[in-house]
Amino acid sequence: MGFAPENIILCDTKGVIYQGRTEGMNQWKSAHAAKTDSRSLEEAMKGADVVFGLSQKGAFTEAMIRSMAAKPIIFAMANPDPEITPEEVALIRDDAIMATGRSDYPNQVNNVLGFPYIFRGALDVRARQINDAMKIAAAQALADLAREDVPDDVAAAYQGNRPKFGAQYIIPVPFDPRLISAIPVAVARAAMESGAAQRDITDLDAYGRELSARRDPIAATTQGIYDRVRRFPKRVVFAEAEEEQVMRAAISFCHQGLGTAILLGRDDVIRATAEKAGIDLERPASRWSMPAFPPGSMPMSTISTNACSAKAFCCATCSA
Repeated sequence: MGFAPENIILCDTKGVIYQGRTEGMNQWKSAHAAKTDSRSLEEAMKGADVVFGLSQKGAFTEAMIRSMAAKPIIFAMANPDPEITPEEVALIRDDAIMATGRSDYPNQVNNVLGFPYIFRGALDVRARQINDAMKIAAAQALADLAREDVPDDVAAAYQGNRPKFGAQYIIPVPFDPRLISAIPVAVARAAMESGAAQRDITDLDAYGRELSARRDPIAATTQGIYDRVRRFPKRVVFAEAEEEQVMRAAISFCHQGLGTAILLGRDDVIRATAEKAGIDLERPASRWSMPAFPPGSMPMSTISTNACSAKAFCCATCSA
């Protein structure tokens, strides 16, 4: 979603910052004065797609939220009490995407999601500056991560829940362990591509794995095993693939580049399980097809005792 500058309206305690206003103005506010007939926050929010609050408790009223466009995005960032709470918004409309700065609500916007990892990536390439390209890369990495399937070892950061990308989960939690291997890599790449880096990292995949190992000492040991397996990827059959845990194990196997996972099970049950578990089978990272077994391979009947109702699915994340 993009917004033209003329469609962005800023407000302060005296109302809309509009062109021609003189009261309470300064050089910084004047630079962002909008050409609009709206004079109050209530008027500015009519038909708005997005509202971003940095003010005080109660600044957003029921009437304001109700007047917004369909599927509005509401960031109520006042702390400790937001401009309006998610519970209040839920009573007004059911199509809003809500975020706050509070850890006890979904979609917490917290600066620790970005700045430690931005600095990590910038320092590792000896960046001369942290430019817009690097900050945008960090934001895009967060957005991409929120769309990824949440594996078992990461679910612990979500108190045992396994969130699925949607209105209640548009951003990872600050304690998501994948942040350290996702954001610095994106920032380092952007720094090199934009000319801000003084040192190149030739293997960004290895860099990401090194960062992951820093939070898990055991990972440093197992990483060598994974690297050797990646050099000789295998086709592995996952039986009982109608079970969610088996399906997630197969996806993790492919995502780590260890080879091709073949799932055995009924097509309708596999898809139903995936839908219930929030696994998107159409995404490129977990796309499934029905390949024929290669010549000379084990026939289906010897793999499954219920060959007439079994189908094979192949994770297409690798070239094996």
